[in-house]
Amino acid sequence: MTKVGGRTRKGVTIVEVAKRAGVSTATVSRVLNNSDKCSPETRRRVYDAIAKLNYVPNHSAQSLKRQATQVIALAIPDIGNPVYVGMAKAVQETASRRGYRLLLISTEGSLSEEIYAVRSLAQRVVDGLIICSLTVRQQYLRELERAEAPVVAIGRLLDEAKVDNVRVDSEAGAVLAVQHLIDQGCRKIAFVNGTLGTVPANSRLAGYRRALFDNGLGFDPELVVDSDFTMMGGYCAMGALLDAGKDVDAVFAANDAMALGVLRRLRESRVRVPEDVVVVGMDDIDEGRISTPTLTTVSLLAGERGRIAAELLLDRITGAFRGEWRRVTVTPRLIIRESSVRYMVDTQEG
Repeated sequence: MTKVGGRTRKGVTIVEVAKRAGVSTATVSRVLNNSDKCSPETRRRVYDAIAKLNYVPNHSAQSLKRQATQVIALAIPDIGNPVYVGMAKAVQETASRRGYRLLLISTEGSLSEEIYAVRSLAQRVVDGLIICSLTVRQQYLRELERAEAPVVAIGRLLDEAKVDNVRVDSEAGAVLAVQHLIDQGCRKIAFVNGTLGTVPANSRLAGYRRALFDNGLGFDPELVVDSDFTMMGGYCAMGALLDAGKDVDAVFAANDAMALGVLRRLRESRVRVPEDVVVVGMDDIDEGRISTPTLTTVSLLAGERGRIAAELLLDRITGAFRGEWRRVTVTPRLIIRESSVRYMVDTQEG
């Protein structure tokens, strides 16, 4: 018997999941077994049904009897994003050093897939989970707190959340970026932001505004363009600023991928960087070190966050640590390169 919402009821079956998702039970089984024969839309419908019905596969009871798997999982929003690639590499290296293997999950930023990843811990396929989400919703927090195996969340959570948490102060990172631009003499600073409503977009916008305010500069919403955290997103956002005839002397992009798109769009428009417009990104991805010009950025130490999260998780799994929930905050740092300094003298190359 399963207790749901204060009432005891018979456990949810695969038939109910199939009915709710509008598919056959065979399709549900294929999704649960990660078959490549299921379309992304079908997978999403099945995962949504699983999350809403609180379904746990029947084989989980047998799995509970298994011994440790020596495997941990990492769930990230975008397996193609260089930031998460660096994070995954650090987690894998830490896990390997301590005798564990890594299972990688790409959630595509879907709440239902994040919840499914957490609930899958009941199956004991892995010994623990590191999860990184771009949004923090109450349902997500509830699932983390009642997970059936150790979990570490990467990304800012509420301080009262009962789960180990590794975070970075990206608002402070945005302040570093904009302050650097102001120190270069820039006053008309545009901000190319990522996906609205996500934690990174919100925190970086807050840092952009705070840096302007601290320096006595007004906030002009016409100089802020919302896009998505991709190179094409930055390219299109910069195009929108140019098409609108905005007079800017600097651009702060919410991540390096967007900043590289900004550089490309400016180059196509014969706008010189840094002579005409100064550009700063955030994340310190490898591509920024070899771009033309090389990209000034704020490192959020993705690899370090991955390493710390893996250590916290493995300490929980092995019993090396049994204390209260831990909060670890990583401090961002500015890396100055060619895109933001008109005369490269005594700068800190990263």
